[in-house]
Amino acid sequence: MRGMGNMQGMMKKMQKMQKEMMQAQEELNAREFEGTAGGGMVKVTVNGQREVLGVNLDPSVVDPEDVEMLQDLVVVAINDALKKVEETTASTMGKFTQGLNLPF
Repeated sequence: MRGMGNMQGMMKKMQKMQKEMMQAQEELNAREFEGTAGGGMVKVTVNGQREVLGVNLDPSVVDPEDVEMLQDLVVVAINDALKKVEETTASTMGKFTQGLNLPF
């Protein structure tokens, strides 16, 4: 019968961890991340669900003669923001999966 008590205790711990993981994921999804390029001349805001929420351009980078540069800066800023989401997600969710060898 001792094995059943240990199993129940382990199940309670797993349920608690699952609840904490869901709460952490919800908080990450709601959080906003900012990526920049061109020394802050281009800023992109994304949420934890990797959705672009906004793009802010300094008027000085809007050059009709060099649209390609602006496009490149926007791509760099988006990738910067997405990298921040990935890093934060890995460090936050990694606390739950340490030693379990599970994807998150």
